Amino acid sequence: MRDLKDHPELCAINTATLGFTQPLEAVIDAIARHGFGGLAPWRREVEGQDVAAIARRIKDAGLKVTGYCRSTFIPAATTQELRANIDANKRAIEDAAILGAENFVMVVGGLASGSKDVGSARRQVAEATSELVAHGRRHGVKIALEPLHPVYAADRSCLSTIDEALDLCDSIGPSANAMLGVCLDVYHIWWDPYLERAIQRANGRILGFHVCDWLLKTKDVLNDRGMMGDGVIDIPAIRAMAERAGYRGLIEVEIFSSGDWWTRPIDETLKVCRERLDCC
Repeated sequence: MRDLKDHPELCAINTATLGFTQPLEAVIDAIARHGFGGLAPWRREVEGQDVAAIARRIKDAGLKVTGYCRSTFIPAATTQELRANIDANKRAIEDAAILGAENFVMVVGGLASGSKDVGSARRQVAEATSELVAHGRRHGVKIALEPLHPVYAADRSCLSTIDEALDLCDSIGPSANAMLGVCLDVYHIWWDPYLERAIQRANGRILGFHVCDWLLKTKDVLNDRGMMGDGVIDIPAIRAMAERAGYRGLIEVEIFSSGDWWTRPIDETLKVCRERLDCC
């Protein structure tokens, strides 16, 4: 397993970790200044801007773009809404191509508004993903399905396990193999009793690996994530599984922490992120 201690160049910072408190240009410069190898920007920071200029600034800073976050939720109550969601994701994939992102991260969404039919949501996700993979292929962008902890099944993701995401990949067929895979976030997968088997099954299809920690007394399942080493996740053990399954990409720090890390100066957060790489 790769040694991350004193090797921030092997790691990336998801810009959500810094709470969106500074302009993207300042965030790019800070991440580079602290020695990290890449970043993953969010659409809220990019859309409506000069995407090519952002791409140049990232490249000039010596950084890679790991993933582009994230998809518009797919499930919808009407055909028109479903088409609008798919089209929004196609535009985002085109921006991901300009940025040179290694993948477009899909958090697929939960139930459609007013619905209790999770089966219908999953069918919509499968059909839309097939179309988005084809669009990604045309633009040279891989699609990374990110399963989320099942606590989010109703509102954020009807894909709750790695196996579900891989089943979806398999259902689209061999033609998608080169352009479709999974993004593993330890916050969402650590609890899975079949985790090691699922990661082994993902061999060659792991497109991203995100780290943070699950606090024992978490106050908010979305926005109270912990810095690596402050919670209960055995991050090195999970990373070892991923690397045995062929993952060699950057390790991406993604911490949603509205009550703690988002309130701190970004240089402090980046300094601690770098110090805690030995917990990964």
